[in-house]
Amino acid sequence: MRKVSLTCVAALSLISLQANAAFLGSAQAFGVLAGSTVTNTGVTIISGSVGVWPGTAITGFPPGIVTNGTFHSSNAVAQQAQADSLTAYNALAAMAPNTVLTGTDLGGLTLTPGVYFFSSSAFLTGTLTLDAQGDPNALFVFQIGSTLISASNSSVLTINGADDCNVYWQVGTSATLGTDSAFQGNILADASITMNTRASLIGGRALALHGAVTLDSNIIEAGCLVPAPSAAALALVGFAGMGLRRRR
Repeated sequence: MRKVSLTCVAALSLISLQANAAFLGSAQAFGVLAGSTVTNTGVTIISGSVGVWPGTAITGFPPGIVTNGTFHSSNAVAQQAQADSLTAYNALAAMAPNTVLTGTDLGGLTLTPGVYFFSSSAFLTGTLTLDAQGDPNALFVFQIGSTLISASNSSVLTINGADDCNVYWQVGTSATLGTDSAFQGNILADASITMNTRASLIGGRALALHGAVTLDSNIIEAGCLVPAPSAAALALVGFAGMGLRRRR
C-alpha cells in the first residue's frame, strides 16, 4: 500500500486551509465587489459586504438586503479589496492547467479537483458536477480566456465533500449567469458580472475588477467568511493537528 508521510499531509492541509486567504485577501469579506458600479433590481439577498472602487455608485439597496457585511463605496476598504482581487486573479491565471476544455460545454460533465483551461469562452448548459472525492478542501480552478456564460436553469453541483468556497472562476472578460441558474464558487472577472433574474451564487463571490456587477432578485452567499488561519498560526499548533475541517 502506498504510504503518505505526515509531512505531505501537513503541507496539503496548509495549502487547502490557506487557499481562500492566499487568493482573496481582504476580498474574502465581500459578497459583491465592482470596479465601476453595483446595480440591483428586486429583492436580492447578499451575505457578505458590498463594495465598489474606483467607482462610487451602489444602487438598489433597498430593496436589496445585505447580511454579514456592510457597504464600502470608493473607500480604503474597497480599494484594498480590489487590489487583493487583482492579486488573486493573477495568481489563478498563472496556475498550470491540468486539463484543456476549450470548446467543451461544461454541462453534463463530472470533474475532479484540478485546474481547467478555456482559451476563449466557457459555456454551461445543464449541470456541472464537481466531485471532491472525499476531500472537503479540494480546489477547483477554471481559467477562462474571455466570457463565462451559464444558460437559464443551469447549475453547478458539488458532491463527495466538495466545498463551494474552494471553487474559483478566473474570467478574462465578463461573466453572465442565466435566469434561474444555480451557480457556485468565486467569480473573478476582469470586466463585468451580470446575474440575471433569480440566478444564485452560493459559497462564493461576484468580484469584477474593472466593470459593473448587475443584479436582479438574486441570492449570493459568500463562503468562508471567517478568515483561514495564518501560516504562522498553523506552525505554532502543528500542521497535522489542524485536521481538514471545512471552513464556512
